[in-house]
Amino acid sequence: MHARTWMTPISLGIFLLLSIVLTTAIGASGFSLLDLDTATVTMLLFDVRLPRVLAALLVGAGLAVAGTAMQGLFKNSMADPYIIGTSSGGALGAALSIVFFMGSFLPVFAFVGATASTVLVYIISRRNGRVAVETLLLSGVAVSMFLSAFLSFIMYMAGNSLHQIMFWLMGGFWNISWNDVWLGLLILPGCLVLLLYARDLNVISIGEEDAIHLGVDVEMMKIVLLLISSFITGIAVSVAGSIGFIGLITPHVMRILVGPDHRLLIPSAMMAGAALLMWADTLVRILPTEIPVGIVTSLFGAPFFIYLLRSRTRT
Repeated sequence: MHARTWMTPISLGIFLLLSIVLTTAIGASGFSLLDLDTATVTMLLFDVRLPRVLAALLVGAGLAVAGTAMQGLFKNSMADPYIIGTSSGGALGAALSIVFFMGSFLPVFAFVGATASTVLVYIISRRNGRVAVETLLLSGVAVSMFLSAFLSFIMYMAGNSLHQIMFWLMGGFWNISWNDVWLGLLILPGCLVLLLYARDLNVISIGEEDAIHLGVDVEMMKIVLLLISSFITGIAVSVAGSIGFIGLITPHVMRILVGPDHRLLIPSAMMAGAALLMWADTLVRILPTEIPVGIVTSLFGAPFFIYLLRSRTRT
């Protein structure tokens, strides 16, 4: 790889570090930090803002890496945890935990839901050993609608838990604490595992048969990537709810900037997704009335998805 190839990841790393500092400093309190006493500033920065910023960083990074892995696995630039139903499954699992178990084992329920929905979409889409792009997208939509029907029924029966379920559906970082950050740290080992499969993702892009001849256990790789991507998505959903399109937009843009080599693409998407969600959350924090960050990502992500669809149609 040429030296200039690393300029984008290095620039993203510097931008991410600056973003952590700036998004932590920016808030909606309406007061200048210079006008507050030291104890208040410490509490505001380290107990309120910093956990929220770090949670957004971890969730954004995880969703972007999961989206990158799914796009590489399915050879489809329109695959991401939101589009193919993984996030919907995770949200349904979280809702079941909230209603029936008062939120206990919520990450476990979210992971099981995310994994089950992903596997279901993959099974439906697979025909004659291959996964068709159109079938994948339609299967994801169908499974998401099916899960949404169950979720609507749970919400109807939720009673006092309805507000908490709505939080997961819209996605946000309102009540983030350090406990959520510790939970979100589980995303990092998952991202590392996916990075270790970067070479195999490069090989499989030239074709499954060629990958097998080059020594890649394709079927085992698919299982591992699906499980790890579902694990990451489940943790992200349990921390911040269902946040869409981070895993769609970020890998696509980074692929344009750094190329298809997953050894560079995965860390670049990881940093870009982290920065994107951090700034999106900062935007909703400084609005006169805070809105869920999932609304913002969908407002930007949905038109981008339409653009991808139209681009594929033209080609």
